[in-house]
Amino acid sequence: MSQYKEAPTGSPEQETATPAPDAGTAHDLEPATETQQLQAELEKLRAESAENLDRFLRAKAEVENVRKRGEADISTARKYAIERFAAGIVAVRDSLELARMVELPKDSNPAVQKMHEGLDLTLKLLDGIFQKFGLTLLDPQGQKFDPERHQAISMVDSVEVPPYHVVNVVQKGFLLNERLLRPAMVVVARAAAAPEKPAGQA
Repeated sequence: MSQYKEAPTGSPEQETATPAPDAGTAHDLEPATETQQLQAELEKLRAESAENLDRFLRAKAEVENVRKRGEADISTARKYAIERFAAGIVAVRDSLELARMVELPKDSNPAVQKMHEGLDLTLKLLDGIFQKFGLTLLDPQGQKFDPERHQAISMVDSVEVPPYHVVNVVQKGFLLNERLLRPAMVVVARAAAAPEKPAGQA
């Protein structure tokens, strides 16, 4: 039996207190991992916030566009609500104007003359109402032919009117708030034909 005993390397307290070599490493990594997770969540929230803001702005723009379209539709409806009525009433004005154009003899009945004067007053009153509601008369006598507003029913030679200008207005046209209600029916001057060359000339 040996007399010598191996001395203990340390006290039991010291052995218990000594940490394992890798015990502190995992603890040191935890704050970094948590920071990375928080950073990832922050980036995700930022992306969601940007997406929600974009959706909100798009929805707001769409609502604004719908509002503007609605206002434009209401404005158009107000401006052209009388279009069908106006198309009918201009025919009445045509008849009154035709009646007014009848020449009365000087010795005609005073009652007939008064009726003639009444036609003048009626036409003046009607034109005032037309102006109030945006109806404009188109009387293009002598003006250049405009296919957007005039309807040519024939072409004639004319020495007094330049080519492609209105020689005669058969029926006056009308605009309703600058939109064509009825084109003016007109006769247009044609361009003079080129003189024929005598036979034998090049």
